[in-house]
Amino acid sequence: MNQTIPLPRPLAIASWIARFVVAVILLQTLFFKFTGAPESVFIFKTVGQEPWGRYGSGVVELIASVLLFVPGTVAVGAALALGTMSGAIFFHLTKLGIVVQDDGGLLFVLAVVVFTLSAFLLWVHRRTLPIIGARL
Repeated sequence: MNQTIPLPRPLAIASWIARFVVAVILLQTLFFKFTGAPESVFIFKTVGQEPWGRYGSGVVELIASVLLFVPGTVAVGAALALGTMSGAIFFHLTKLGIVVQDDGGLLFVLAVVVFTLSAFLLWVHRRTLPIIGARL
């Protein structure tokens, strides 16, 4: 796996900002998932994945957040975050609704922000992906 590939300065700055925003959003939700906050339990009960889905997604989000800051693993972290948010958006659109427990759609918007920024990071760092990166 390629450790790092130099980026033009504006793209490197945008990458760091996106990594920070994604990690902050993912990490701030971990407290609620791992402590069994009522909102988090409600969400995972509604989608039929309580408690293991809550714990599992929390672990994946924690791993993704760490990988976003390890040289050469940004694309893998972004792919994990993108996959996790794909699930979150899917359940918002099918079972949960945009607004969950009067949150004004905040959780949905945060999922879309993480999805969008993760897609950007995956595109920017695609050449560092294991196995397929060199072909991109």
